[in-house]
Order: sequence, then C-alpha cells, then structure tokens
Amino acid sequence: MCRFIDRNHGITFVETIRIENGRISNLFYHNARLNRTRAAWFASKERLDLASYIQPAPYLSRTKCRVVYADRILGVEYSPYHLRPVGSFTLVTDDKIDYSYKKVDRSRLNELFSQRGDRDEILIVREGLLTDTSICNVALWDGKEWITPARPLLPGTMRAALLERGVIRAADIPVDELGKCQKIRMFNALIDFGEVEIEL
Repeated sequence: MCRFIDRNHGITFVETIRIENGRISNLFYHNARLNRTRAAWFASKERLDLASYIQPAPYLSRTKCRVVYADRILGVEYSPYHLRPVGSFTLVTDDKIDYSYKKVDRSRLNELFSQRGDRDEILIVREGLLTDTSICNVALWDGKEWITPARPLLPGTMRAALLERGVIRAADIPVDELGKCQKIRMFNALIDFGEVEIEL
C-alpha cells in the first residue's frame, strides 16, 4: 500500500472515484469537492480537473480509483472493487467527530467501526442525529420518500448527484425516529443507490 505525505502541510485528502466500462463516474462532483477542499485548506485558486490525472480506459469492471492530494495531486492508484455485503448495523455515538473533508486519516472512523460488535456496519449518531456509516452516506425510507441526513459526516458525491436529481431529500433525522422508517440504503461513489438495502 502506498503512503502519501504532503511535506508542506502534513495533511492529505482523497477522492475515491468509480471507474467502470472505461469511464469516470460523477466526475463533476469529484472535481467540485476536490477544488473546494484545496481552496479551504490551501487557498488554492487554480482549479484542477481530475480527468487530466486519471486514465480510465483500461478498466472495464468496477474499479476503485484513489486520488490523494493536498494543494496538488500527490498520487493516483487503481484497484478492483468488491462490494462488501452488509445486512446489519449498530448505532455508535460520537458528538465530536468531524469528517467534513475527505481526509486520508480515517483513524477515528476506524475506531468507531471497531465498536460494531457482531454487526456488519455502524451508523454514527452525532448530537442525537443520524449521520453516516463508516464508509457510506445513507437514506431512510419513511413509506413515502427517501430521506438522507441533512448533516452528514461527509457530503458525498453520489449524495450530491441524488439530491440534484430529486431521488432523495435532505432532512434532520433524530435517532429516536429511526424506528419509524422501514428500510435504509447505503451508498457512496462506488456503491449504487439501492445496491445495499437493509430492512429495519
């Protein structure tokens, strides 16, 4: 496994991007997040286009492209993607966690994931509200529509696309209202909406 370190600032970020059939998925949203992050952390005004750094053509099956960056692109990796089955989750609470930028450092998320017990995944509660799992945004079916937490740990690229298309709606979801929902879907840049669904 490669380790990327930015010598100037000591902090690095990552875009995890899906490639399939030789095409980059949701490139617009990945570019937008990358450039927002660079502007916020490094005052970078130059806009980068990930299409200039990614070579998707050889990859026909679903592939995970991992782009590590700071003020500039530090490295690009490709690896086959295998969907991890998820059929259960446990609630964990952390009122202090902040993962509003997609950092390479996932140590706190990994610590929370280790609290899953015999369940497959965790659902993180912050200040009484549902947020995300350790790797995915979520949406809950209330019998009428799919609701995604308005204050996720990380506003994902697939989430942004689904919101823009009107597939999901953002709203606060208090943890004590979880029982009113019928099912939950987990999704991210590599997992399609509806690919992982758990009955509640």
